[in-house]
Amino acid sequence: MGLKRYMTGAAIAALLAGSAMAQTAPAGQQAAAGSLNPAAEAAPAPPPVAPAFQMSDGILATVNDSVITGFDLRQRMLLLIAMTQVQPTPENIPAIQQQALNALVDERLQVQELANYEDLVVTDQQVDEEIAAMAQEVGASPQAYLEFLAQGGIRPATVREQIRAQIGWSQLVGGRFQSRARVSRGAVEAAMRQIAEAAAKKQYLIGEIYIEAARVGGQQAALNGATQLVQQMVQGAPFQNVARQFSASPSATRDGDAGWVVEGTMPPTVQQALDQLDIGQLSRPIPVDGGVYIIYMRDKRDGATASLVQIKQVMIELADTASETEVAAASQRLETLRPQLTCDSMLARATSEQGLLGADLGEADVQNLAPQFQQVARSAEVGSVSSPVRTPLGLHLLAVCGRRVGGSEAPNPQQVENQLFRQNLANLGRRYMRDLREDALIEMR
Repeated sequence: MGLKRYMTGAAIAALLAGSAMAQTAPAGQQAAAGSLNPAAEAAPAPPPVAPAFQMSDGILATVNDSVITGFDLRQRMLLLIAMTQVQPTPENIPAIQQQALNALVDERLQVQELANYEDLVVTDQQVDEEIAAMAQEVGASPQAYLEFLAQGGIRPATVREQIRAQIGWSQLVGGRFQSRARVSRGAVEAAMRQIAEAAAKKQYLIGEIYIEAARVGGQQAALNGATQLVQQMVQGAPFQNVARQFSASPSATRDGDAGWVVEGTMPPTVQQALDQLDIGQLSRPIPVDGGVYIIYMRDKRDGATASLVQIKQVMIELADTASETEVAAASQRLETLRPQLTCDSMLARATSEQGLLGADLGEADVQNLAPQFQQVARSAEVGSVSSPVRTPLGLHLLAVCGRRVGGSEAPNPQQVENQLFRQNLANLGRRYMRDLREDALIEMR
């Protein structure tokens, strides 16, 4: 069970080892705040020290019939700081506190919902196994792992409660929505077509953090919080850990990994930053409607190496010197035939009628096709049959029977299906959580 193991494991590995370093971006970069060290996830950091911030130990909030105390909030803030390596300052303590409080409210709601399912019980053994797996990833025993956290003031019970809720919620969402999250063949085919159509456009491999204004007290609060996070990451806080804890984007469950995004698919202000950022650079906060983005540019490319199409054809041979009357007659015959043809039927139809030639051209790079065929290969819908196309050999009807991105970076249909399934499940889980919040009685004191 993966859960948030990568976040905790990688962050604690960094903390166990020593201190994280990052370089500052050269001056003159309009969109960039600084450059991130790709090795920051495994860089050394000193043992955690409990920050000196105080708060009342009384009741701070109630979630239905469950209370959140000042002690609960302090514990979660300490865990958040340890996991992200964001150093607490007077400027960012309010943002850390708000994020920790939001997480506690969600966790209380999840635990209350889990109580409605008597058969869904997370055992101590499951929690122990998860802690052991985390410890193993950083080369420590479970006891040493928990003792290390305790150095920063984090009780083992805090860690165990969070893990127990995560395991239970993951099982509940997966069991309840697995059938609804399944991906249809049509959805996979549509996604593959979109990937193929994007092949010629600029693409950016990015990490993203999205601070949602409604969750942090408004747009200005989101901008202030994002500014603090950018400063911390440039100084060494690992991007992946910060994204998992602070981002409201669906990519937060993947440590902020948004994958390859295509030119023109992001808001204009974000697109402007994508064009300006160099590989390895972190953007300044980018305000958009409803929140603020932070972008980490991991890689760029001008497009995929190849766009591959599968084409079949029916043709009438005509010499290059054929008269206009001959061309018009052949064109009329093919236009009459065209509505009756499909990728599956056109070769059989060609062999059954005199004067027609059929051929399966197989899969080819669009750039390697005859110039007259390239426009059809690039723009025609998969499964469609073109109007007659003139070449020196004759008149052709072309059927585009498949299209995909070529090259080692091109995903296959199974990979696309798996990605869409994960996205569907994550969206259903967020909707479930939103409904629980709307139905709950939440009071802040």
